[in-house]
Amino acid sequence: MTLEDRLATLEAKVADLSAEADIRRIISRYMWLCDVPMPEPDAEAREKRIELIVDLYTEDAEWEGVGSYYDNQFGQKKGKDALRKHFWGFFEPQDPAMLLNVHFLTTEHIEVNGDEATGSWVHFQPGISPDGPSLRRSNRLYNGFKKENGVWKMSRYRTENNFVGPLPNNWWESIPSESVLVRGGK
Repeated sequence: MTLEDRLATLEAKVADLSAEADIRRIISRYMWLCDVPMPEPDAEAREKRIELIVDLYTEDAEWEGVGSYYDNQFGQKKGKDALRKHFWGFFEPQDPAMLLNVHFLTTEHIEVNGDEATGSWVHFQPGISPDGPSLRRSNRLYNGFKKENGVWKMSRYRTENNFVGPLPNNWWESIPSESVLVRGGK
């Protein structure tokens, strides 16, 4: 193998590893922006949060709930305007407001093929409502990614329910009323 061949192989591997890192940041950012309480002070306003989420997607992106549980609950949205409307409904103010909603990702698998990629994860999400009911849910994600103007974006978000179930009332000992993580607060 010539030096040029080895350099080309190394460049391709670095490009794939960089793409994987970008994809991890995209899906992690998406989950972060969906958490309650919102850990990022600049994203607390509903409009700002939604725009930050929608910016993670390509212009022609799809968001889809599939399977017997999610087909009727979420359906399919295509394009940034439809995604914006979808998230607007997701973050509709509730009375009483949700106290906690945290997203965990595991079982990651990312495959990069040039300027396109797929990623799959198992997602776990506990949530606490102030009126007593708490839920845990888990789903599988199978997402698409592609470069748009040289930047990795999510082109497809596809979710299928594994389970949804109640948590015992008042199972937690403490939860914050707000996040001060990135504010430098105490």
